[in-house]
Amino acid sequence: LFSFNMAVKIEQAEGRAPQEELESRRKKPCDWLPDQGWEDIVKLAELFPEQFGSLPDDVEKNSTDWKSAPFPMKYEESLSAFQKLLLLRCFRVDRVYRTLNHDFPCFLIFLLRYVQPPVISTDAIYEQSTPSSPIIFILSPGSDPASDIMKLAEKSGFDGNKFVFLAMGQGQEKLLEMAATRGQWLMLQNCHLLVKWLKELEKALERITKPSPHFRLWVTTDPIKDFPIGILQKSLKAGLTVVMEPPNGLKLNMRSTYSKISYETLTASPHPAFSGLVYVLAFFHAVVQERRKYGKIGWNVPYDFNESDFFVCCIGVIYKMMEIIHTRFLLMGPRTYMSVSILQYVNLSSFSVIAHSFVLLCVTDEIENLPLANTPEVLGLHSNAEIGYYTQAAKDMWTHLIDLAKSYGHYTLSYSTGESGGSVSRDEHISQVAQDIRNKLPKVFDIDVIRKKFGTDISPTSVVLLQELERFNKLVVRMQHSLAELQRALAGEVGMSSELDEVARALFNGHIPAIWKKLAPDTLKSLGNWMSHFKRRYEQYSYWVDEGEPKVMWLSGLHIPESYLTALVQAACRKNGWPLDLSTLYTQVTQYRSEDEVRDRPGQGCFVSGLYLEGADWDMEKGCLVKSKPKVLVVELPILKVIPIEACRLRLQVWTTSTTNLYLFTTIHLSHWVLQGVCLYLNAD
Repeated sequence: LFSFNMAVKIEQAEGRAPQEELESRRKKPCDWLPDQGWEDIVKLAELFPEQFGSLPDDVEKNSTDWKSAPFPMKYEESLSAFQKLLLLRCFRVDRVYRTLNHDFPCFLIFLLRYVQPPVISTDAIYEQSTPSSPIIFILSPGSDPASDIMKLAEKSGFDGNKFVFLAMGQGQEKLLEMAATRGQWLMLQNCHLLVKWLKELEKALERITKPSPHFRLWVTTDPIKDFPIGILQKSLKAGLTVVMEPPNGLKLNMRSTYSKISYETLTASPHPAFSGLVYVLAFFHAVVQERRKYGKIGWNVPYDFNESDFFVCCIGVIYKMMEIIHTRFLLMGPRTYMSVSILQYVNLSSFSVIAHSFVLLCVTDEIENLPLANTPEVLGLHSNAEIGYYTQAAKDMWTHLIDLAKSYGHYTLSYSTGESGGSVSRDEHISQVAQDIRNKLPKVFDIDVIRKKFGTDISPTSVVLLQELERFNKLVVRMQHSLAELQRALAGEVGMSSELDEVARALFNGHIPAIWKKLAPDTLKSLGNWMSHFKRRYEQYSYWVDEGEPKVMWLSGLHIPESYLTALVQAACRKNGWPLDLSTLYTQVTQYRSEDEVRDRPGQGCFVSGLYLEGADWDMEKGCLVKSKPKVLVVELPILKVIPIEACRLRLQVWTTSTTNLYLFTTIHLSHWVLQGVCLYLNAD
């Protein structure tokens, strides 16, 4: 092996063995197949040659058949259900999750029984509870059992002073023993915010040996790792640990909402259309909640909508119809969406058609007849949003399965090397990955030499470069040190610390270690894609140091892109004598698709690349936003020209994640793009 390596180095020096040939691999045969999908196909053929050995050749020779049919050729009959799932993962990751829930034989028996979660009844929980067992509600976004517990307390005669409602940090230490002695109900909310005190709560519960028979302890918390086991065990033994999962789908959301609406609420207003308004409001509330699962494209500003929001709006309907909805949401994102979408779901003129006698039983029957699954178009989103949601759901499922398998000790710790009987242990695999990354790490930049090169009259953009290099050097040093120490720990030379164990676990699972993430730009990339991004960042920095500022700045490669854009304004103000506080940036989408088409830098400002558009497409001929093409979730925006100007015309806001909208020319009304959740962001994760 050493001799072969020396021979390769000699050949490289003579120019007869280019690095591209050494790193060559089988090229993707068709454009419609994702790069990751082709890599998975090749890997599948290596791991399971008996079933998938000819798969790469079959795809290459019959690409048209594979594009139109799910399992063409011999694979429809020769593969088992699980093997078809492996094959489907290579072509359509977004369909794995849905197939698992609807078409996978092992789950069809349990589908009808478990796919619809039961409505949680606080009455049944109370009947099962005892004074010595706390009732724990593990919350998820959008769930809030407080109103249900308060109604139960009022119905059970524990209203007023008999029910103590307390958030963490308000003197909860003294109230527990007092409530247990007096026979009160005590509700401790948001216990995850005070984890240290939960240990004291565990000890206090052990000291209470003879509580009043009327005493009940209600606890709400987000899922956290450090929740005391003793409290959970007391609750689990009595079956009083309730996981508040949000309903999935419009049908389950509306069913959950109507299960909490009393007859008194429906008859609170004498107006004959009020009951119909409540139904429409419940549907709108379900749409608002359902959009959350689509992430940033559903809500650019996260908000935990719950039953309290719905009932507040019901009260508002009685007085001022729907005006309270506009004042309920203070943030720009939800408020803009509410203003646009409320007109689509609530048309006051249509209530003359709604029957005046709205019977609750008939409404619940109609809700049960609604379809269980809904398309994104019902929520005002593009059909592509479903692809993104199911893709992320499949990735989350794999992550959870790996974690569960490791916790039960069923995780395979060896890899086949492709040779007969060959395998690599977990530690050997991690060591190989660590060594491979170490070989790709560049040398740190000599900032002192670079600073001397710029001289005393340093420009604002050069200052940004020096700041970027300092951050990049810290990342490189941290990576070098952690990888070297990890290899020593795997060899038994030093002890394995918790930090090194986390690095090893991340490398083994193909994730970015947390200690590296702290020193790198925000990203959701896998380790392999992140290393490619890391290498490209180094290449841009090197070009900037050696050749000067690039003619097209790859904005995604900067640690803090906002600092570079600010430096452009500062440089223009110095040059033209503009006041800094009255200057801003003007943006223009160019006709350039790649950096090769750009000949020179603009006289003022710069060209930037690395911006991605989600929820819409860009028409090069018309120069405006258009609707997305089917199955195309993200498109790269053409090169953007950023020009500093003195008058404030347009402010460019750039973020590393999809958290804000950018104003671009469009021929369609703004409300369409608001509902579609269009955003422009860095990093095509």
